[in-house]
Amino acid sequence: MKTAARIVAFTALTGFALGMPTVAMAEMETTEKSAVVSQAATDSAMTIVEVAAGNETFSTLVAAVKAADLVEALSAEGPFTVFAPTNDAFAALPAGTVESLLLPENKDKLVKILTYHVVPGKITAAQVQSGEVASLAGEALTFKVKDGKVKVNKATVISADVDASNGVIHVIDQVILPPM
Repeated sequence: MKTAARIVAFTALTGFALGMPTVAMAEMETTEKSAVVSQAATDSAMTIVEVAAGNETFSTLVAAVKAADLVEALSAEGPFTVFAPTNDAFAALPAGTVESLLLPENKDKLVKILTYHVVPGKITAAQVQSGEVASLAGEALTFKVKDGKVKVNKATVISADVDASNGVIHVIDQVILPPM
C-alpha cells in the first residue's frame, strides 16, 4: 500500500514538475564520458535503475533508491533526467549521514533527497543552460554553465549523457541536498 502511495505521489510530482519551466536549448561542450561509466552501463536498452545497478560506482545510490522504494518509479517509462552522485559523493557527506538516511524512520527524507536529483524529461548536456528547473521533489535546481562545464547547485557534472531507455543520467561529484 505504501509503495502504491509513493508511486501515486511520484507521478503527481512528475505532473507538477512538467508544468514548470524546463531547461531551454543552448549549445555547450558535451562532457566526455569518463571511466566512471562502464561501456556496459551505457546500453540504452536498460532503465536508469538498471544502468546504475550495473555500475559499482553507484552502489550507494542504488541502495538508497531501494531503501526509498523508488526502484519501480525510476524504472517507469519516464523520461527522466537523473543527476547521479557517485559513491565518493555519498562518502563525502558527514559521518553517519548515509547510514542514518537508510533507516526506515528516515524514508520520507531520503525520498525527498533522491527526487531532488531527478528532473522530468530527458535533458541532454547540449540542452542545458544557466537557470532553474523544477525537480521531482518540487524544489528548483539551479544550473550554471561556464566554460563548457555544468554545475547543478554546487555539484559538478563529471560525466554527461549516459543514455537509458527511460531517460538520461548525468554523473555528479556531490550529493545535492534540497531545502528541508
